[in-house]
Amino acid sequence: MVREMFERELRHLQDETLVLCSMVESAIMESVAVLKRRDRAGAERLIAQDRRINQKRFEIEEQAVALVATQQPMAVDLRTIAAVLDITHELERIGDYAKGIARITLMLGQRPLIKPLVDVPLMAEKACDMLHRALEAFVQRDVEAARAIPREDDDVDCLYNQVYRELVTYILADPAEIERANYLLWVAHNLERAADRVTNICERVIFTVTGDMVELDVKESEGVSLEAIR
Repeated sequence: MVREMFERELRHLQDETLVLCSMVESAIMESVAVLKRRDRAGAERLIAQDRRINQKRFEIEEQAVALVATQQPMAVDLRTIAAVLDITHELERIGDYAKGIARITLMLGQRPLIKPLVDVPLMAEKACDMLHRALEAFVQRDVEAARAIPREDDDVDCLYNQVYRELVTYILADPAEIERANYLLWVAHNLERAADRVTNICERVIFTVTGDMVELDVKESEGVSLEAIR
């Protein structure tokens, strides 16, 4: 009976993590949409909604700690709980990237984008698809998927590099455009980093199932960070 209750609470913990993932996916996609629409009100709403993402993370962490404190989890259960704590951290950080993109919309004001958004929405879609499948792999304990998903990060990197090259050509043609180019570069960088964090989640999936800590071979990209304007 005690074990059944514990398993039920553990499933609830995983379900809440999926809810958080859904919130983050929506935030990423909406952040690009409000940028494309030049929607100041939408950007402000996204920034405010980030508090809900943070609060959901804290609630999950509290539930996880309570589960350890009140039950007697076995080794595999402890790995699951540890993975939930790490995954929720990664999700919260991805949510911060969405907030950062919303802040860029506000900083840009009514100025038009330096170039149409073509590759940036594709980056958002790809990053969210990878994230969604990484959480599915966690729930299904699918190690093969967890190993395969990070390889798709190359697709996001290619899109980022394409955005970067195009923006450089704009700057070379008119150095006065460096500020608007940088805004869009920051957006692309945030999306590229979101995809990188999916790799971290996949590593936790493998740890949960096998107990092995592996570092999946995906290179960290370098570029402009939004930390200063978060």
